[in-house]
Amino acid sequence: MKESFFSVIPIIILVLLLSYTIAPIPSWNLVLFLVSAFVVIMGITLFNLGVDVSLIPIGKHIGSTLVKTRKLLLIVILTFFIGAFITMAEPDLIVLAGQINGVPDTIIILSISLGVSLALVGAFLRILFQIPLSVILIGCYVLAFILSGFTGKGFLSIAWESGGVTTGPIMVPFVMALGRGLASVRADKTSEEDNFGLISLCLIGPILTMLILGMFFNPSGGSAMSVPNLESLSDIALLYSSNLFEYAKQVVVALFPMILTFAIFQIFKTRMRPKKILKISIGTIYTYMGLVLFLISVNVGFMPVGYQLGGTLLENNSSIMLILVGMVIGYFVVAAEPAVFVLKRQVEEVTSGAISERAMGIGLSVGVAVSVGLAMLRVITGMSLLYFVIPGYVFALLLTFFVPHLFTSIAFDSGAVASGPLAATFMLPLVIGASEVNGGNVYIDAFGIVALVALTPVITIQVFGLIYSIKSKLAKKAMIVPDLKDTIIELDYSSREQEDKNLLDGADGNINDNHDTSMDNSVSKGYNKE
Repeated sequence: MKESFFSVIPIIILVLLLSYTIAPIPSWNLVLFLVSAFVVIMGITLFNLGVDVSLIPIGKHIGSTLVKTRKLLLIVILTFFIGAFITMAEPDLIVLAGQINGVPDTIIILSISLGVSLALVGAFLRILFQIPLSVILIGCYVLAFILSGFTGKGFLSIAWESGGVTTGPIMVPFVMALGRGLASVRADKTSEEDNFGLISLCLIGPILTMLILGMFFNPSGGSAMSVPNLESLSDIALLYSSNLFEYAKQVVVALFPMILTFAIFQIFKTRMRPKKILKISIGTIYTYMGLVLFLISVNVGFMPVGYQLGGTLLENNSSIMLILVGMVIGYFVVAAEPAVFVLKRQVEEVTSGAISERAMGIGLSVGVAVSVGLAMLRVITGMSLLYFVIPGYVFALLLTFFVPHLFTSIAFDSGAVASGPLAATFMLPLVIGASEVNGGNVYIDAFGIVALVALTPVITIQVFGLIYSIKSKLAKKAMIVPDLKDTIIELDYSSREQEDKNLLDGADGNINDNHDTSMDNSVSKGYNKE
């Protein structure tokens, strides 16, 4: 509860400050935001508690059990369908599909699900055959750059957006745990690196399939955003009650495939003890309640306020102020992402404290702040998303040649995790509101903020890895001790041997010249001289 509170409170303070200074918001809409913020805190609390005792153990057990079957074709098929089940039910994906007019929601969801499924299968095969993650990422992003040249201009930003939106609060913990289960069976020196990297592939997979889809479809019309007309607390209560059933149903659909898969594995393979099953069941209830509360609050309260705030900011202030405020909001919003908690905790465990939760959090926040600033710059100038995405990822991919493989995997995962529900439900509406006031095309100018949010943390964390690598090399160099063998080789005994010879010759001379002196005295003198 305390962790969730301190994550969301900066956003509340920022919105209140802006609403009473440079971006006034109607009082009842502000009340809706405050109520939603309280519900978000409760949702994150229950979600994080549930993830620890349900989704992570489920993913790990399924992953390890899959590998133990030792049937490659079965593993590939099941991994493909697990990826599809998780993606089709991801709440953020449903939100994104609803924002795009002119393209059927079903086609968008199926295309992104196909991308994730193929990526998850590729991630497993990478673990099995120990293929470096950087090699796969370089190939995928080069292909994405090529496909971007053939995709429709109106669909380009949506395609790059899809990857970040897909990696939501359900997929991230489940897939990361699945990866730990897949990698734990091998348990060699690279298994630690294999714990990460799955999320990064699940981000680029949908981008590729959506770029292909963009060759055949193009969005039309404006955004689907709307601001509720509120005049009392009863209106707010009615707004929540009318949407509660819809989001409760969405989360059931989201969790059911995973629970069903786990139940099948439990019956035929894992056969865990009843006490552990009970614990996972209670954790699943916590996860369900937390997700329902989180999704209804961000969709009902955060999206309309973000949309209003973006439009009012640009309407009442200069473009520079819009960029600066966007950066501040981006810095604090990422701290409230539910999946970020999971990533930070697992990163600290796997790296044995080399990357602390605090350092990871600051790095992600700085990266997201830059991302939102660039997104606001695009709204004002109308610059293409490719001007930022291509140089950014080229630089990130070049860093993979100088950064330890573990840090590369963590970096690309962190980009996917940072672009979670709050990016899709608060920052995207913020940019859409500003774009509409500016008279731009929301599909070209506004969409793409989640893609930028997914990019900058990749560079930030890899810079951490580069610094860590340099420090490690310097430390090893300072600890080098000369080898004993080398020391012996470098010693010169020639002068000592000559001295000993001269002494013995002198002793012999004394013995021959002085016959009246005893042998013992001559030898004694020789030794004393030596």
